[in-house]
Amino acid sequence: MIGRRWYVPWLFLAPALAITGLMIWGPLANTGVLAFTDARALGGGQFTGLENFRKLAGDTEFFRALGNTALYIVVVVPALVALPLLLAQLVHAKLPGIGAFRAVFYSPVIASMVVVGLIWSWLLSSEGLVNAVLVKLRLVAEPLPFLTDSTLLLLSAMLVTIWKGLGYYMVIYLAALSNVPNDLHEAAKVDGAGPVRRFLSVTVPTVRPTMLLVGTLSAIAAAKVFAEVYVLSSGTAGPGGQAKSIVYYIREVGLGVGGEIGYASAMSLVLFVGTLGLSVLALVARRRTEGSGA
Repeated sequence: MIGRRWYVPWLFLAPALAITGLMIWGPLANTGVLAFTDARALGGGQFTGLENFRKLAGDTEFFRALGNTALYIVVVVPALVALPLLLAQLVHAKLPGIGAFRAVFYSPVIASMVVVGLIWSWLLSSEGLVNAVLVKLRLVAEPLPFLTDSTLLLLSAMLVTIWKGLGYYMVIYLAALSNVPNDLHEAAKVDGAGPVRRFLSVTVPTVRPTMLLVGTLSAIAAAKVFAEVYVLSSGTAGPGGQAKSIVYYIREVGLGVGGEIGYASAMSLVLFVGTLGLSVLALVARRRTEGSGA
């Protein structure tokens, strides 16, 4: 009787599998096929083999977007690994009203990226609060072009990403900190270790697997950055589009009636392979960390 009901679990999984196949695996497979064609928005296209990837090799705009994305990862990931951990350490203590502070730090996470981008656009504009304060304190002679200079625009987008992600990764670290044995802290305290030393010698090694997880998640998110650059630049990506990310460039190439769907799919496939590689590297690093007993 039990053997005849092997399909029952699959019946419960069927709706979720159907939705996943329809919304994720189906489009992913379609993108993989289109990457080897010259398809456009209004045409099915013909099979062109590796032509799109050869085109990518000589596309300076693509490599500029790739460089911007790589810079984004290099700056954002270390900040989102370290700062939320420090923040979680500060709000981990069981003090009256500490829950309110946690809610305040987490509130940017639940806000829409469009809303957050608009708020920061007002703050960073030439007549915004940030420039007004800098000029008032005489730190600068004239307002800084945060939103019109390509370098400052990219740095501003990084700042928004870090600010919005602090609360999310703080919650992950809070869960990890609750698993740090108090005995280790007590032993370190008996040995004369101060708060900073206990943090570096006890807390950090214990939460290292969580740090790798946060690094992986933030790296994947940074590789797919789009909304921050789009909203802060009002859809221009800075002068000459020099602050484009890979996702921004993919959208630009594939958008519109004349969009090059095949070429955009090839870039999407490259991005998918890159993010998959980041995940594999993080998995290998985590296994080595666990294997070394760190």
